[in-house]
Amino acid sequence: MPQRLRINNEGLVEGVRFIPSPNCDERPAACAIDLLVIHYISLPPGAFGGTGIIEHFTNRLDPSAHPFYASIAGVKVSAHFLIRRDGGLIQFVPCAKRAWHAGKSSWKGKTRCNDFSIGIEMEGTGEVPFTAAQYRRLATLTRVLQARYPIRDIAGHSDVAPGRKTDPGLHFDWARYRALLKNKAEPQRTRRTPRKSRNRTAKNAKKTKTGFRTARAPIRHSKSKQS
Repeated sequence: MPQRLRINNEGLVEGVRFIPSPNCDERPAACAIDLLVIHYISLPPGAFGGTGIIEHFTNRLDPSAHPFYASIAGVKVSAHFLIRRDGGLIQFVPCAKRAWHAGKSSWKGKTRCNDFSIGIEMEGTGEVPFTAAQYRRLATLTRVLQARYPIRDIAGHSDVAPGRKTDPGLHFDWARYRALLKNKAEPQRTRRTPRKSRNRTAKNAKKTKTGFRTARAPIRHSKSKQS
């Protein structure tokens, strides 16, 4: 997987595995892409690394393959990107097109978030922490998307569809994600910082402007989510 990502004129990340999903369409004319929405997904629920997510996003999921699959048979959804537990990146929909990831949603008075957003699925359940590789890949992808599109805000699915969705869940570390975006490096976690230094760092962090806004981590009970 390339360390430096580049988005071409078709809205595809060069060098990244592209599996076209039919579950997309054209965005409204002159609609700026200014929102990033973060989700989680696992198929079967709680299982990682299989082909279930790919099959779901490409309408090839076998309802008889797992008891849960019958409940989502015929549901047509997608996302622009999936980040696997090991940091592997798959693209399903070109960024210029509208992926069907947010459903009934709104953000800052605007409805139909699919029209103006890019959806990123993190492979997870909301019940276990995401991996360091996933955070690194998410931060790298975010910076590339921000350089290409006028993305002003980053939100969780639970922020654009409150009460209906819970992802990316309580285990998504927004502070860690923001630190990676700002510092472009994984924070060191092997040594404890002295209390005075931690307080000074936290105080300075509050004064720092990162150039974009992220939603606050939602205080909600997490549960399994399937797009």
